[in-house]
Amino acid sequence: MPEAVIVEALRTPIARGKVGKGWLSAVHPATLLGTVQRGVVERAGLGLSDVEQIIGGCVTQAGEQSNNIARYAWLAMGGDYTVAGTTVDAQCGSGQQANHLARALVQAGSIDIGMGCGVEVMSHVGLGANVLNGPGFFQPEDWPWDSSPDQFQAAERIAKKRGITRQDCDEFGLWSQQKAKKAQDEGRFEKEILPFDAPALGEDGSPSGQTETISQDQGIRESTLEGLAALNAVVEDGVHTAGSSSQISDGAAAVLWMTADKAKELGLKPRARILYDVVVGTDPYYLLDGPVDATNKILAKSGMSLSDIDLYEINEAFATVVLSWQREFDADPDKLNVNGGAIALGHPVGATGSRLIITALHELERSDKQTALISMCCGSSLGTGTILERI
Repeated sequence: MPEAVIVEALRTPIARGKVGKGWLSAVHPATLLGTVQRGVVERAGLGLSDVEQIIGGCVTQAGEQSNNIARYAWLAMGGDYTVAGTTVDAQCGSGQQANHLARALVQAGSIDIGMGCGVEVMSHVGLGANVLNGPGFFQPEDWPWDSSPDQFQAAERIAKKRGITRQDCDEFGLWSQQKAKKAQDEGRFEKEILPFDAPALGEDGSPSGQTETISQDQGIRESTLEGLAALNAVVEDGVHTAGSSSQISDGAAAVLWMTADKAKELGLKPRARILYDVVVGTDPYYLLDGPVDATNKILAKSGMSLSDIDLYEINEAFATVVLSWQREFDADPDKLNVNGGAIALGHPVGATGSRLIITALHELERSDKQTALISMCCGSSLGTGTILERI
């Protein structure tokens, strides 16, 4: 069986997902994803026709993100039309599952070179835009899980389950911002970010006719515990605020996969491999506690313990999601989201799974470590898990 390896991995900057305010809000999703698709191939020194298949994640497949955005993004940037594209929806885990599938195609021998990627431009296509005519499921009256909640209620249920307080969440939100700010100031994201030339916005928020190069994430901001404590809770008497929840964002990310033999043939250095991956169903009552179940499954599958792993990237959909995971496993906080997470960087939902893999890979290289665990909670009560090993 061929060995599948990562040879290149890049993401766009992540911008606020608000029209007229976000640095990328005048960019079409196909342009954003297509640019990083093309960029990752060119950075590796390959031709566009060398890629065989692209698997892309996108959550809200409606409007500008409909009709197989992974394929149309490739075509929009002048890619070889013979390269196939497939768009997948595993909710917030879409970009991560896209890489699982791309890796599997390579490892199965179906292709020699493929790509896992993801995109979400939430300033253009908001969550829920694909269910304007009703959701794609039927919930019978005897639904056994006491009604699966919305994400905000789910985050509060997890807080009650684990005894997580408002102060815990405020402190975690501050922690994320401080780590992300330090990482940005030290240039830790520079190697993973592909600078993007975007239409510049005028004072009224509309395109000015000029362009500007975006090379940093927009969501990172100075925070204080006192400022976070003064914010209103998202849910009445709840523990979460805008300061302890992921940011609505625009962004895209791409990872280039190939067989180890093909990398050797092309003179490319393999940078990482996936040792194990899982996507699991989790209790709909809590909806967002998937990282706990996914971590239990992947540790059992691998025979590893959490202490065997050097870094943990647990997506910061809400502070309680990560705090719940940390408390369940008594995880070392010094290994956890060391460069901040979605509370500070943002959460372009279809892209985040790919972004987490990319950030983990670059941090392993920067810190000279070997393994990382990536896990996410996902809508529809899923949890994802990936153990990445640096080569």
